[in-house]
Amino acid sequence: MNKLIVTKENIRIDDFLTKELNLSRSKIQKMIKNNYVLVNNKPTKNSYLIKQDDIIEFEYIKETNELKPTKMDLKIVYEDEDVLVVDKDNGVVVHPALGNKENTLVNGLIYYTKNLSKINDEFRPGIVHRIDAYTTGLLMIAKNDEAHLSLAKQLEEKTITRKYIALVWGVIEHDTGTIDAPIGRDLLDRKKMAVTAINSKEAITHFKVLERFKNATLIELKLETGRTHQIRVHMNYIKHPVVNDPVYGHRKLIDNTGQCLHAYLLGFIHPRTKQYLEFKSELPECFKNILEKIKNS
Repeated sequence: MNKLIVTKENIRIDDFLTKELNLSRSKIQKMIKNNYVLVNNKPTKNSYLIKQDDIIEFEYIKETNELKPTKMDLKIVYEDEDVLVVDKDNGVVVHPALGNKENTLVNGLIYYTKNLSKINDEFRPGIVHRIDAYTTGLLMIAKNDEAHLSLAKQLEEKTITRKYIALVWGVIEHDTGTIDAPIGRDLLDRKKMAVTAINSKEAITHFKVLERFKNATLIELKLETGRTHQIRVHMNYIKHPVVNDPVYGHRKLIDNTGQCLHAYLLGFIHPRTKQYLEFKSELPECFKNILEKIKNS
């Protein structure tokens, strides 16, 4: 890993690195966007104004042909010439970033097929949307640019059906509810997201109670928007954090398998046929194991 210590102030970080590293501005911005640049050990933005004694760490982005194809046991739920639907396992990061350039879902996808959209940068071929590493469940993958544009437009217009099942701490009294609270970077910890009025975007989550336990509640959630860590942030905001979430909620972890959050239903209009497709995924074993412990506690 490479390191720079800032001696100049109030300069945009993309301008600073463009001059210091003698790289194109677009290349630097791509590095920042994909978390290949950290400031004081945290991700940053292109517009960040560097300060005296900031420590900038960075790695150079490899070109597409240097991405390592990796044989993976991909769970393909559906595939045709335009789209793939994958059921992602626990612990699998969706695409490469700083400190994690191998064994991601993208590495597995480029081993599996050469037909992936190229609209995103070279580290996210085919990726239309993401879920967290320790969130399991369904993802749609675009196999060509036309399909990617169609699916991305559906996401933007909020016509994609995305439903999750989560186990959260505490007993939720209301059978249904909607959380309408904007999400942005946590002002105290840029690695985290938070409900905030500063530099935030609209975020709406609907939930329905499926089953109540002594100290927890099993719920179904439907996303109206798709912000980073949205469900985890929203549930923590209403004091019902996702069980086993290592980042939000500050509750004791049951094990190291990650949060009890599963993307179980995905529906969209097929880019070519214009037919509505819908897919479901069963809860993974890691989720079931914790659910049993909660039921018996």
